[in-house]
Amino acid sequence: MPAKSAQTESDGFSAEERAAMKERAAELRAEGKKGAKKADGLQAVLDAIAKMAPDDRALAERVHVAVTTNAPDLAPKTWYGMPAYADGDGKVVVFFQDAGKFKYRYATLGFQDTANLDDGDVWPVSYALQKWTPAVEKKVVALVKAAVS
Repeated sequence: MPAKSAQTESDGFSAEERAAMKERAAELRAEGKKGAKKADGLQAVLDAIAKMAPDDRALAERVHVAVTTNAPDLAPKTWYGMPAYADGDGKVVVFFQDAGKFKYRYATLGFQDTANLDDGDVWPVSYALQKWTPAVEKKVVALVKAAVS
């Protein structure tokens, strides 16, 4: 895999983005108990992402940005050690499973029953992710927006 560059959006978080997220976590902790819980969830997600293999980490970072940008009401938390995003009731809506977790050949973007993806009597709730491209980003953003609509 080529060296990561802070200039390319699809190659993961830049040093500045990481610093901003850490600052935001500190701000949430300072807001009190409710803020501390949010900050702890965010930090747990960032820590889980940091432990992933480079290819999985790059995907997870982009998913994190897509979810937090397009569904800001979802709270980051870990779910079975995976990055996940929960609604106001604490129920997971969307999660990311890295390929290395179960030695799969692809990472997974998954949605729980709280996601509003219903489409007739059958619809997908899990998607394989191998590479982040503009088309993948567009699809993930559309799914996240639909899930919280």
